[in-house]
Amino acid sequence: SSLQTSLSIWGWGSLGLVLFVVTFGPFAIFYFAFYILCFVIGGFVVTLLFGKSNSEKYLEQCEHSFLPCTSVGIPKCIEEMKHEARPIKIDRRLTGANIIDEPLQQVIQFSLRDYVQYWYYTLSDDESFLLEIRQALQYALVQFSARSKETDWQPYFTTRLVDDFGTHLRVFRKAQQRIAEKGDHMKDQAEELVDTFFEVEVEMEKEVCRDLVCTSPKDEEGFLRDLCEVLLYILLPPGDFQNKIMRYFVREILSRGILLPLINQLSDPDYINQYVIWMIRDSNCNYEAFMNIIKLSDNIGELEAVKDKASEELQYLRSLDTAGDDINTIKNQINSLLYVIKVCDSRIQRLQSGKEIDTVKLAANFGKLCTVPLDHILVDNVALQFFMDYMQQTGGQAHLFFWMTVEGYRVTAQQQLEVLQSRQKDGKHQTNQTKGLLRAAAFGVYEQYLSEKASPRVNIDDNLVAKLAETLNHEDPTPEIFDDIQRKVYELMLRDERFYPSFKQNVLYVRMLAELDMLKDPSFRGSDDGEG
Repeated sequence: SSLQTSLSIWGWGSLGLVLFVVTFGPFAIFYFAFYILCFVIGGFVVTLLFGKSNSEKYLEQCEHSFLPCTSVGIPKCIEEMKHEARPIKIDRRLTGANIIDEPLQQVIQFSLRDYVQYWYYTLSDDESFLLEIRQALQYALVQFSARSKETDWQPYFTTRLVDDFGTHLRVFRKAQQRIAEKGDHMKDQAEELVDTFFEVEVEMEKEVCRDLVCTSPKDEEGFLRDLCEVLLYILLPPGDFQNKIMRYFVREILSRGILLPLINQLSDPDYINQYVIWMIRDSNCNYEAFMNIIKLSDNIGELEAVKDKASEELQYLRSLDTAGDDINTIKNQINSLLYVIKVCDSRIQRLQSGKEIDTVKLAANFGKLCTVPLDHILVDNVALQFFMDYMQQTGGQAHLFFWMTVEGYRVTAQQQLEVLQSRQKDGKHQTNQTKGLLRAAAFGVYEQYLSEKASPRVNIDDNLVAKLAETLNHEDPTPEIFDDIQRKVYELMLRDERFYPSFKQNVLYVRMLAELDMLKDPSFRGSDDGEG
């Protein structure tokens, strides 16, 4: 049956093929195949085009409904960078004074040229970065100038800075005294002096000790970084300060590139010596001040150097061949140099024999010491230095400084009024200007020592202070405007047991008598007894 079925299929197929060829011709098969191929290709192309268009429409719908907008930041930045930079006008005013602003602008320009432009131009030609740096620097300088104008510098420079410097010297001297009392039982004198210095500092200032900051480079750098952070918070714009990269970068430049090298240079003994020599090169040292320095010196090496220099000058003067009036001048110079050498020998002898340390024990053998009146102490440079050290130890330095300031004010006011009177005689009128200067000086003394915000404040009768304030507000200041309060302060220093009476029982008083050659032991007075 299967054989019959296959034969019928082949029969009918062959019959159909014969009829197709007879009807359409021998090439009809090729045409038919071509038509079928074209149909398939056409269907494929139509499907592709229709599917693509529908897919694009669908994606567009999905884009607007589900996906966020495409980012335009980078193309926008590229477009902005292609545009030519607009010129930016910079306000060149910094402090308000043209004589200061122009040099500061030059410093900024040279700093950018030497430290920024030489490497920045290898990366980019865009000027906006340099302009931003310049504007940030100018903003910091303007802030610094504004805050400086708001600060009252007079009390700081005349009181606080002087007190801090005096405290530092007192701590150093006390540390040296302890080292001298220990004698030769020290492992290392320099190291022992540093440790003793900070021990004394803790004793005197109670809760303050700066040993780590001064002795550890790591702690010193950390302190400077914290200091720079505070300065940047005050001076920089808020936006720049919030930029951590910029803040840390500037902080490191300030702390390690500016402050640390500056501190190291100012602490270099060679630099200090050269700076002191430069300062005194054009000024002649007063003879009295020079002799006081020699008499107060505790350094044997310095005394021997002065003695050697005086001996060289003495030999030179003796070698000169002079006659007439010049010989008298040279003899006077020779006598002065001989006296200097005697004072140096006497001082060296005292230091080497240990009498400088045992002054109090030596004075105990004299019985009653001679009394130097307070008014004499206040006008003698050597005695005043010892009394000033004592008043600072007892916390009464404000009274002494007030008395000295009023003395200076009185002299200055008298000179100004004398100049004013002479100019009025010559027909020149500057009355208001002179009175304005005197009023400003008087108000400065009042604010520094007598006002409620004065630190430290002179404790005196409130009625006198109120009367003085009323006088300053309603009358022109005179040289005698502080006389009543100065007299009260003098009486307070003279009679208060904390001040002059206790000073006469203190070791500093005995040392003052020794420096003034007022101790009666001939061996202590030295070989310069009777010399003038």
